[in-house]
Amino acid sequence: MKKNSHAGLSSLSPNSSVLSVKSEHRKMAKEVKTLVLWKSPLKTMKYASFEVLFLIKTNLQRLMHQRVLVILLISLLLSILALVCTPGQHHLIEVFKNKGFFMFYWMGLGVLSSVGLGTGLHTFILYLGPHIASVTLAAYECSSLNFPEPPYPNEILCPDNSNGGEMFPSLWSIMAKVRFESFLWGAGTALGELPPYFMAKAARLSGNTTDEPENIQEFEKLQKRKKRGEKLNFFDKGKLLMEDIVESVGFFGILLCASIPNPLFDLAGITCGHFLVPFWKFFGATLIGKAIVKMHIQKVFVIISFNENLVDKFIQLLSFIPVVGERLQVPFKVFF
Repeated sequence: MKKNSHAGLSSLSPNSSVLSVKSEHRKMAKEVKTLVLWKSPLKTMKYASFEVLFLIKTNLQRLMHQRVLVILLISLLLSILALVCTPGQHHLIEVFKNKGFFMFYWMGLGVLSSVGLGTGLHTFILYLGPHIASVTLAAYECSSLNFPEPPYPNEILCPDNSNGGEMFPSLWSIMAKVRFESFLWGAGTALGELPPYFMAKAARLSGNTTDEPENIQEFEKLQKRKKRGEKLNFFDKGKLLMEDIVESVGFFGILLCASIPNPLFDLAGITCGHFLVPFWKFFGATLIGKAIVKMHIQKVFVIISFNENLVDKFIQLLSFIPVVGERLQVPFKVFF
């Protein structure tokens, strides 16, 4: 009887330890949620400073194991410092004034568009779209694309010899004119998708399910509802479909989700982080999809919408669609 009782206690002890660990994780998660600056500022600043010191210490230890990389970085910094201090046409201060602010401006707007800051901010509609439209309208009015190279001045002025230039700039030439800023904006949106990826990956590697993003927990609930046969709305079905595409197709699934206007793409980053997809696989597909494929689609749409000649050509091309082509011409003309 004593042996049986000891065996029963030994069989229960692992389960009880697992439950205690889970309860500790839940307790820690609740405590972490209460650590906000406006409720307990001193305690939050204390732990934040400890975390910063810990990160500095761990990163310095990692750098000590990467001495070759440290030497290369120091050499690069010394080379840049020498170029800055040496006068001449290559002077980096002038280069930064002309190009540096321009690059950080458009890339920063792209990051803001992805992050959103909780406001649904979309800087394409507010900044890049109007910029492409103004270049298109100016090219149409001036019959030329001989504007200054980016960064543009506050106003895009027609050149003096605009009449002698190209009569009607083509779609591709206008796209080339705004390609640089569009690519920077798209690259910024790709960078803005990294925080959800890193958060989900860190939660998965830590093994603490309470730290997982809410979207992963919501996705698991949707899967359970689907297995039980419950009816899902169109939005929930779209979430499950995108998760399945990213998980099963991999690189090309991420590329497909990033190449179209997709308000649910945050779920792709969280899914890739949760399933430990390699960083360059996720970021490479996201960068190609957002900065190259989707940006060209958006540019074509804006340029066609704000160029009367291109709109007329597009509407004429609709007539070649069998059966419904002529019927589509009138509504599209009204829309544009």
